[in-house]
Amino acid sequence: MLIRKMIKSTLLAVCGLAAATLMPVTGAINSAHAQALDQEMVVIAHRGASGYLPEHTLPAKALAYGMGADYIEQDVVLSRDGVPVVLHDIHIDTTTDVAQKFPDRKREDGRYYAIDFTLAELKTLSVTERFKADTGKQVYADRFPAEFAIFKIPTLEEEIKLIRGLNHSTGRNVGIYPEIKDPAFHRAEGQDIAKTVIAVMETWGYNNPDSNAFVQCFDWSETKRIRQELNYQGKLVQLIGENRWGAPEGTDYDYLKSDDGITEMASVVDGIGPWLPQVIEGLSENGTAIMTPTLIAAQRAQLKVHPYTLRADQLPKWAGDMQIALKAIFDDAGIDGIFTDFPDQVVQYLARNPDA
Repeated sequence: MLIRKMIKSTLLAVCGLAAATLMPVTGAINSAHAQALDQEMVVIAHRGASGYLPEHTLPAKALAYGMGADYIEQDVVLSRDGVPVVLHDIHIDTTTDVAQKFPDRKREDGRYYAIDFTLAELKTLSVTERFKADTGKQVYADRFPAEFAIFKIPTLEEEIKLIRGLNHSTGRNVGIYPEIKDPAFHRAEGQDIAKTVIAVMETWGYNNPDSNAFVQCFDWSETKRIRQELNYQGKLVQLIGENRWGAPEGTDYDYLKSDDGITEMASVVDGIGPWLPQVIEGLSENGTAIMTPTLIAAQRAQLKVHPYTLRADQLPKWAGDMQIALKAIFDDAGIDGIFTDFPDQVVQYLARNPDA
């Protein structure tokens, strides 16, 4: 714990905009050792430092690295020529200028799909802060201004090279956390995204329980296939949503949240990625977190629990500020890690509270 606190304190000194310069955080203490000693509470940069720079851009990932994140997330979809690219959605019309550059390439539903474009075509697009399709207004108005967009869509391998290169130059050991997006959609389009992504993971050595990576998916049938048919031996996480959001065929989130569901998942995966309200209902009268039965069952089954998503500009209703939310997550509920758009704030909290 003491080593981690020292490392996090060192990282805080180079946080903020200075981190974007990627100054090496080297010295007598190696943060890879700190992570090995304290894996219980990890900071997962949700789409990078996406509270500060447009999601899933390489600058957002570099900033998250500089801010001290333990893992950096990659949502992965495929291009028409089968290249894994890092985008949150199968659609690209609310984070890029595709409608201006390729106005005639939308489908009948009015949406633009990444899989309809080659990698070369996707590389011509500019990536901006997420905006609403109907109004064009940013979803988070106070984040990076769209008019300053200078960003491009990265491939999964480009992002791995960035993180591995920074690990080499800083002596750290930051992990990757790819999500396989909508495998059923890709299969209907004639592509096997899970097989493609797992091949990349294995090429880069993320193919065993000790490798510093997690693979996540919302589709329970596909998660089982990754483990049982594709024989992936790295760490797996089952994401949990709500059935009302439109669950993939063969996935019942209500069941997965139950004791029986947790038991079944524990035979396949290393952890779960629940929506934050699925593990903390709110605060009790004395201000401590109210843990859900799902969280209690997952901890009893010794599954890692990495909820999504903690945002300083969109806090849970029960949290007056980030400090209240982080105390509930780490101190009260003993949750293993959190996906966050603001990794610096979580790193700072854990540095001040090393026993959380």
